[in-house]
Amino acid sequence: MSENKRIDLHTHSIFSDGELLPSELARRAEVLGHSALAITDHVDASNIEVASKIAEAVNDIRDNWDIEVIPGVEITHTPVEVIDKLANKARSFGAEVIVVHGETIVEPVRPGTNRAAAECPEIDILGHPGLITPEEVEIAIDNDVSLEISGRKGHCFGNGHVAKLGLEYGANLVLDSDTHAPDDLVSYDLAVRIARGAEIPENELDNLLKYNPQKILKKIGINL
Repeated sequence: MSENKRIDLHTHSIFSDGELLPSELARRAEVLGHSALAITDHVDASNIEVASKIAEAVNDIRDNWDIEVIPGVEITHTPVEVIDKLANKARSFGAEVIVVHGETIVEPVRPGTNRAAAECPEIDILGHPGLITPEEVEIAIDNDVSLEISGRKGHCFGNGHVAKLGLEYGANLVLDSDTHAPDDLVSYDLAVRIARGAEIPENELDNLLKYNPQKILKKIGINL
């Protein structure tokens, strides 16, 4: 196994449609070589309070294991008009990393979701943004919203497009697994191969896999 440590800021537990308890998800990630893991379960207005349950669940892990586990949410398939409101509510319930379920090409995400997420400074990561436009990339950069290269089946179909525009315009690109099941977790070595498949150049790998996600964590006081 590579000695490099993974930072994965987009995963799911039993608090939404994931298969694992937060503790098992964290333990599997720790064994696979992760230094940090965000648990970002799906939310909309019906269950935004789940952020507080995730935060409570990870406190014991953070205190006792050698892995940073960060509570978060993924705002998913909501009206674009409420993304900002939900992001602020999620923060109030303890979410430290906020992802928006972007306009992946394999799901009927509402058009305008990418732009609304990019315009919201409370959003940390625009997940699997599919055929994001250059204008939306520039807006995301202006609001310090990172763009995701996805390790998840289907969502990864847009990786090449996202990587190309992200690198061209200077976006903060991160690579996340979007884990739902045990086998979805991505080792550092596999993350490198996913990045190369998206034509991320060798000299950008450290930014994608280390420094860019570290920037997100530094905003919440975590220094790795």
